[in-house]
Amino acid sequence: MPIASAPTNSYRGAPARRRFKESRVDVGSAGLFDATADEFASHTWQDKHSITKFSQLKDLLSGIVCPSFLDELDDGLRYAGMSIRVSPYVLSLIDWSRPESDPIRRQFMPMRSELEEDHPTLAVDSLEERNQSPVSGLVHRYPDKALFLVTTMCPVYCQFCTRSYAVGLDTPLIVKEAVASVQHWAAALDYIRATPQIEDIVISGGDLARMKPAHIRSLGNALLDIEHVRRLRFATKSLAVQPMKFLSDQEWTNAILEIVDRGRSLFKDVCIHTHFNHPREITPFVEQAMQRLHRAGVLVRNQSVLLRGVNDEAETLIELVRGLGRVNIHPYYVYLCDMVKSTEHFRVPLSMAQQLEKQVRGATAGFNTPLFIVDTPCGKRDVHSAEFYDRDHGVSGFSSPTLAPGRMLHYFDPLRSLTEEGRAAWSVPGARESIIAGESGVSRRKRQNSSRPLTLAMWK
Repeated sequence: MPIASAPTNSYRGAPARRRFKESRVDVGSAGLFDATADEFASHTWQDKHSITKFSQLKDLLSGIVCPSFLDELDDGLRYAGMSIRVSPYVLSLIDWSRPESDPIRRQFMPMRSELEEDHPTLAVDSLEERNQSPVSGLVHRYPDKALFLVTTMCPVYCQFCTRSYAVGLDTPLIVKEAVASVQHWAAALDYIRATPQIEDIVISGGDLARMKPAHIRSLGNALLDIEHVRRLRFATKSLAVQPMKFLSDQEWTNAILEIVDRGRSLFKDVCIHTHFNHPREITPFVEQAMQRLHRAGVLVRNQSVLLRGVNDEAETLIELVRGLGRVNIHPYYVYLCDMVKSTEHFRVPLSMAQQLEKQVRGATAGFNTPLFIVDTPCGKRDVHSAEFYDRDHGVSGFSSPTLAPGRMLHYFDPLRSLTEEGRAAWSVPGARESIIAGESGVSRRKRQNSSRPLTLAMWK
């Protein structure tokens, strides 16, 4: 049966789509894919029919969307930090009668008209991961935790990706770096063995969905064999963008479950971290995948990113949190979008994250309520823990006494959320240094006590 009812055509004069036989399935996206239910539910069919070029997207959407919308996508991809890769399943979740405002489309296919000029502080590697890599493919930021980057490939490419410096194919904006491969694993494992304070390993990339079952088994067992490693977290967005991976790729799923079972036998914790951003992403496919994982006793946590035009309203976040809870996915974090180049149009000011956290808290049980987080090069900080907040210039400061004693870590609000005076200040050469140093004429007392309200238009 269809994933969603087919939307109407988005502009007058669009030719009618062909009718399918009863043995075929009109899988949601206005009849974009002529597939049986079994084909659509196959991870291999999804991979084979994923869109990786604009020309494919144009062929697929011709007659469904307005030609000017396709022109916007073509131009948007020329200025994007991420290449395009989007699965038929994700395309089936998009309302093609209103693609310009659709929150699913916005995450994976950029329109030129929605892109904004980068804030002067945005960087390709905003979390300074490359500076915290003792060996290739391993990021050691926290004393007892390491991030193991095992691949640079994903089933889909998010346009707000933190690791746009490595993940996906080259774009006109960013030439990718090779930071993860099987050949590098030995050095990373040697480092972990030689660093007894490391207890927690996040296996990410890229995406676990792009690891071979044999590699999941070999790496997972090698890490479990290290006595001081107590926790493994498998990171994959496939639950949100290709949930049939857990249902149709039996060997891959079994490899994960085997590592979970072995970890349990060793009194070690092995769980899955995933990434849902919008309640519409929670589908019957997701519920079926979670039923399998839940029966096997696998804990699944979710980490969302707060994205303008996607989930920056309290009602949407509350629906997302409750929806995740109903399928036994634990809402863990909601991150402010990292300060990565080509993501300015996704970012919202700190004050908005603070207000949204207050509105979400209390909507469901406390253990099922995510923490709202600013990620910094020296650790995660609660959005309410800023040491100061200068709203006029959109500068907030966070301290991390354990990881960076004496260092102030900054988050910078998007330029659109500032006053005209504040935006003008950022256009001056050397603005970052002078604004942070207080040479803009704003006193520290005013920064701490500023209560200038932001209007909804400034947030949006």
